Amino acid sequence: MLYSIETKSLTKSFGDVTAVDDVSFTVESGEIFGFLGPNGAGKSTTMMILTTLLKPTSGQALISGYDVMANPKNVRQNIGYVQQETTVDEYLTGRENLILQAKLNHIPKNEIDSRIDEVLDLIELSDKQNESVVTYSGGMRKRLDIAGGLLHRPKVLFLDEPTVGLDIQTRRKIWEYIKRIHDEFEMTIFLSTHYMEEADQLCDRIGIIDGGKIQVIDSPKNMKNAMGNEVISIVIEESDSGDSFLSELHKIESVNKINEDDSKLTLFVSNGTEVIPKVFQISSNIGIKITSISLTQPTLDDVFISYTGHEIRDDDGTFNRKREHAKMKRLRA
Repeated sequence: MLYSIETKSLTKSFGDVTAVDDVSFTVESGEIFGFLGPNGAGKSTTMMILTTLLKPTSGQALISGYDVMANPKNVRQNIGYVQQETTVDEYLTGRENLILQAKLNHIPKNEIDSRIDEVLDLIELSDKQNESVVTYSGGMRKRLDIAGGLLHRPKVLFLDEPTVGLDIQTRRKIWEYIKRIHDEFEMTIFLSTHYMEEADQLCDRIGIIDGGKIQVIDSPKNMKNAMGNEVISIVIEESDSGDSFLSELHKIESVNKINEDDSKLTLFVSNGTEVIPKVFQISSNIGIKITSISLTQPTLDDVFISYTGHEIRDDDGTFNRKREHAKMKRLRA
């Protein structure tokens, strides 16, 4: 079977640091595949290898059957790549930016105008096409960036963090355009993101990467179902009895798994209404004070915590690997 994307033991090292560590996965034709992970997990490095911008240290990557090392020109002819940072020229108009992109991609002169009209209509920028990009909002610039990646009608479109830095309303609008592009062109889309809701809304399947390694690949629905029926989140006060409390929680029959993150415990359970009274009873017996407790349905955030042991980002939206490592080290002590 010919996959749109296939990697085999893909590895990329920078000195002593292994950014991508023995990564293997496949993406089928017409699929929206999400690459989910925190900043520094290896998402962008993997994408740069797949788009021929970086050479792997070892392993193999194929795009539409072409090897990124042996046939980089063929790979580039079959892909579109929209980087995380916008690359449009703000001193040109929207249409002038797309004309420049069309020429760089060697699109036949007699097709340039019709293709530009097509993508401008698709991303709803036809009425702004003759205005300088300096007057565009962040969302409009991102839409124009995406349009530039579509002009040569690639088989595979790579989107690297397409909504980073945008407000939630604009982010949702970009999701609509991505879905429309997928339906209109029936193309394969490879989407890297650290927004859980984005991956849940858009992707047929998701690969979670952390520390350069693939942790799991499956559909969002299957991932959430595998967690159990419900999730109990508990925040406790620091205590010398914390280990005893955790040990007793593991003995509850309906508890499938427990993740620790500093003073927060996440329990994946099959029957939350039965487990919660037992949690309070154990805390009372041991002398642990519970400051908050909640019962919810599993989300992709819970999936990520289950496979990596930490949340995907800090409160400011960024991920700090050293900080998380220190947390886990304290928990094991």
